[in-house]
Amino acid sequence: MQPLLSQGLVLRAFCDGDAQEFVHAARESVHTVGRWMSWCTPAFAERDALNWFEECRSSLAAQNAHEFGVFSQETGRLLGGAGLNTINHQNLLCNLGYWVRESAQGQGVASRTVQALLPYAFGTLKLQRVEIVVAQGNLPSEAVARRSGAEFECIAKNRLQLHGKAVSALVFSITP
Repeated sequence: MQPLLSQGLVLRAFCDGDAQEFVHAARESVHTVGRWMSWCTPAFAERDALNWFEECRSSLAAQNAHEFGVFSQETGRLLGGAGLNTINHQNLLCNLGYWVRESAQGQGVASRTVQALLPYAFGTLKLQRVEIVVAQGNLPSEAVARRSGAEFECIAKNRLQLHGKAVSALVFSITP
């Protein structure tokens, strides 16, 4: 999987050498990212990052997901992560997910990441639908979906599991 370069960002596969920085990004983001993503806890450790990177490689090999680290093109600093996952090859659709470390939030990283991934989803992967599923109440992520041109479709009850509980989610879609 070739890196994607876009608007000051480099989106590339994680390598094991990224584990320590991933841990720092996760731990600094517990109060923002951790509110919406159950994996982001104060106990997140290097082994957790390495396990995630292996899962990303396995999912890519199975063509179930294309997961990326999001890095600053200027500094190489890890800014977050994003992926095209839950790929449905029969119906040509996927989920697009993203997170941004707390110290990089509010700088347009998530919106630029979405804009970088859409041509990849539609052009490279030949998908016909990208969904962004946002836990109800996650206003920053909802704003990214809306700014990205995603169309709000519905609120799906019990669509996501968050901290061990079923939560409703807003479902957005983008089509070519």
